Amino acid sequence: MKDAGDMPVWSAINGRLSNRLARHFAVAPHRLPTHAPMVSFTFDDAPDSAASHGAPMLEDFGGRATFYLAGSQINQWSGHWLGLSDEAIVRLHRAGHEIACHTYSHRRAIDLDEAAFAREIARNRDYFRALDPSIRLDNFAYPYGLASIWRKPQLAKAFRSARGILPGVNSDVIDLQFLRSTPLIDRDIDLGGIDRQFDKALKSGGWLIFYGHDVVNQPSPYGCSPALLRHALKAAANRNVPIVSVAEALKRIGA
Repeated sequence: MKDAGDMPVWSAINGRLSNRLARHFAVAPHRLPTHAPMVSFTFDDAPDSAASHGAPMLEDFGGRATFYLAGSQINQWSGHWLGLSDEAIVRLHRAGHEIACHTYSHRRAIDLDEAAFAREIARNRDYFRALDPSIRLDNFAYPYGLASIWRKPQLAKAFRSARGILPGVNSDVIDLQFLRSTPLIDRDIDLGGIDRQFDKALKSGGWLIFYGHDVVNQPSPYGCSPALLRHALKAAANRNVPIVSVAEALKRIGA
């Protein structure tokens, strides 16, 4: 698993520039209903601990997560974690969690032309449909969190939404193809930071999305401890903020 900071300098600069441009050109604007705060917990890249530890914790609070997966990473060692098995994915799906889409190879959107991007999406959908024909990849997350101004219109035709990693609460008029999300990652946020994000969601009536990866006591640089996840879940419960998948959130806002 590499983040944008591990890439060659020019590649990283190009990705960040693309992400900044994509942020400012909305292709799917949507106004949220007045005062309907909610929270979604999302996990990227298929760590098996997100299923074995993270998913049951959400279920204990009556919630379901969204898992943005790349078929090439299933049951593979990433350098930080073992990827989910096919069987674990089917169990998640049948328990009501959402299976959602990365590119199959986890390549960045900025590095793919229209045809290559379409092939990546089709290959990923074929992979998960073969596991269970009822699995639908209706929502997308940009690999490495880096959006592409060129691929956003293409994504709008293929998915209900696309999520990045720009922190903040989605409120007022949002771009469905550039959803903001806040890291639920031990090195990036503390308990107070989680509480502040929930308070912002309550004040704005917005949609708070968290993203993370592994869920273990000693997480990778991209993951969270069970204690951090539990605090976030309790913060939602204490404020009566519904915990919903991305798919369910979109239904609630009429998108």
